[in-house]
Amino acid sequence: MTPSLTRSLLTERHRPTLERATSALRERGHWSAYSDNPRDYAREEGAAAFDSLTGRRFELDQPGTGDWVGAEVSPYGPTLGISYPRPDPEVLLPAMRAALPAWRDAGPEVRALVCVEILTRLAARTAELAHAVMHTTGQGYAMALQAGGPNALDRGLEAVASALVEQTRHPAATEWTRPRGRHEPLRVTSTLTPAPRGVALLVGCRTFPTWNGYPGLFASLATGNPVLVKPHPRAVLPLALTVATAREALAEAGFDPQLVALAAEGDGEHSARTLALREDVRIIDFTGSAAFGDWLEENAGQARVYTEKSGVNTVLLDSTGDYRGLLANLAFSLSLYSGQMCTTPQNLLIPRDGIETDEGPKGFDEVVSDLAGAVDGLLGDDRRAAGLLGAVADPGVLSRIAAAEETGEVALTSREFAHPEFPEGRVRTPLLVRLDARQPGVERTLLAEWFGPVSFAVAVDSTAEALALLRRTLRERGALTVLGHTTSEEVENELVAVCLDERAQLSLNLTGGVYVNQTAAFADYHGSGGNPAGNAALVDGAFVATRFHWAQVRRPA
Repeated sequence: MTPSLTRSLLTERHRPTLERATSALRERGHWSAYSDNPRDYAREEGAAAFDSLTGRRFELDQPGTGDWVGAEVSPYGPTLGISYPRPDPEVLLPAMRAALPAWRDAGPEVRALVCVEILTRLAARTAELAHAVMHTTGQGYAMALQAGGPNALDRGLEAVASALVEQTRHPAATEWTRPRGRHEPLRVTSTLTPAPRGVALLVGCRTFPTWNGYPGLFASLATGNPVLVKPHPRAVLPLALTVATAREALAEAGFDPQLVALAAEGDGEHSARTLALREDVRIIDFTGSAAFGDWLEENAGQARVYTEKSGVNTVLLDSTGDYRGLLANLAFSLSLYSGQMCTTPQNLLIPRDGIETDEGPKGFDEVVSDLAGAVDGLLGDDRRAAGLLGAVADPGVLSRIAAAEETGEVALTSREFAHPEFPEGRVRTPLLVRLDARQPGVERTLLAEWFGPVSFAVAVDSTAEALALLRRTLRERGALTVLGHTTSEEVENELVAVCLDERAQLSLNLTGGVYVNQTAAFADYHGSGGNPAGNAALVDGAFVATRFHWAQVRRPA
């Protein structure tokens, strides 16, 4: 059957986007291919599309489907009631391997064009994806739309553009000539082909299934590797929609849809552990706990493993020229999505003698009290608070809040309130606990990750002690983000040096609409891959270039 998506049609549609994306990679400035303005999308139509998926099977027509599984319950209350195909890997994986040669032989540009077609189709489903993300992760609608849709698509496009650059770094064909004096020169022609590693396994996360999933998915697919998507059993739908969209586009472009497949699992089944050790699986992308990320790095030796794991994100407060801006900015960062972001600040290091500000000196207790007041002010209106906080995805977060309350003096209580639209939703405001670095055993608290709306205001003897504690935290536990506030050039230089030494991403003196827990595709790297919080950065060259090998074929000219 002749494909409906010809190369000429794909080129006409998507070459301009690819060219602009590759330029954006070099420029590292602001650029987005997809609007993240909620007003550009029909929320009601998205809700209707989402509702039409609930309470039934999600058909994919994959080989090897055995039974059907599904256990998704919205953090806002409703049960989704969707069942997904659970495949037999003995049947599905050979089918995926069989799809690889034609996809490899299509070449980097065709693969990139098809990937952009998939992204374009996903963009058309943004409102539907927003509801899917919202009701599996607990994100508020606006955040689910932005982070789950256009921001995730931008990261996917960034991976595609980077993959295209890396695979076209060398000419596809060359002639090598070596003069030999009076003799005929030696001549050899050669071809260089990006040879994919094999099947890639994407282990999806609960809180950001698309934003964290799209970079690995599209980096693998654009470099010629089939992708088996294993979602978190409580957040399947966003990635199932992604798989269905990709399979449709691949088939219309004349490729085997088995290049992208879904591996749903029952709740508590932990199939990622067995899939990750299969010889067929040569690439693994994982976002989640340090325990399983470490296990993958240590045990999946047949695969190239890319991890984003838990870390301990730290804020160092030394001084500021905009005290009110500091408080407002930090209050928002602590509140966004109830702290359920891998980039949310946890440990706030503050000299016990206080900090210098544009309003005069502020003592430790005053800073903590003012920050608590800023959070209360931000979340004073329940409707606004519900949109910003969303709902708690995992009930285990609630017990973590209770445990954190016992570690020190509570400066800001985590309160519960009824969501205006979903009264059964699990909604919690941030908890802020005072700690003292001199407390016996306090390091056990500070060097553990408290995922969720939990943060600690830590009294330290000096900025120098804060820098030393930051260095130890980065070295032992890692971090995806570090935030510093200082008006001192000397302190800034020391803070930069610590983060360079320990390979951590640093933001300085954020007081406006840019927040430490948000990064922009094409401009910012998410993580560095250089500390214990993860071995990969989204999206640098190493994230894509190690998904293929250069295979050379030489012949006498």
